[in-house]
Amino acid sequence: MNTEEIFKILKTEFENEILELQTLPVEPIIIVDPKAICKIGLFLRDTTGLEFDSLMCLSGVDDANGEKKLAADGSTVISSGTLSVVYHLHSININHKMTLKVSTSRELPEVESVESVWKCADWHEREAFDMFGIVFLHHPNLIRILMPYDWEAGYPLRKDYKNPEFYQGMKVPY
Repeated sequence: MNTEEIFKILKTEFENEILELQTLPVEPIIIVDPKAICKIGLFLRDTTGLEFDSLMCLSGVDDANGEKKLAADGSTVISSGTLSVVYHLHSININHKMTLKVSTSRELPEVESVESVWKCADWHEREAFDMFGIVFLHHPNLIRILMPYDWEAGYPLRKDYKNPEFYQGMKVPY
């Protein structure tokens, strides 16, 4: 089954929560509502003929288009664009693959967690939280995984991130 056929099934089942099908040169991507990704993932995992039992990868992405503005403190910040999460799914039994994507605002980056659907999402979601600041709603243990627990200097993989000069009184080498 190809992505276009899966898109039609999802559009029939979830109507307004399936936003679009992007046909890119590399692979088609189904864009879904960030608050509906868990129930869509559950449907994709448990429906006979789809059976997407494996989340191969979950990645955070900063989709900022590069427009910059001055913040009140005089620093430059990215003013537009979104944060996205891309899900690469695989059905081991049927041997087909697909990609889902959700996008959320930079100001309130909230996405429903899929950890209850695919347990391996636990660390992937924690990484996206730690590096991009994406909050995964209903995640059972959404704490930092790569940065120190007391890190307050922003999210290192966002395009507007600035390396701090000091961390806990020590100069940060870079």
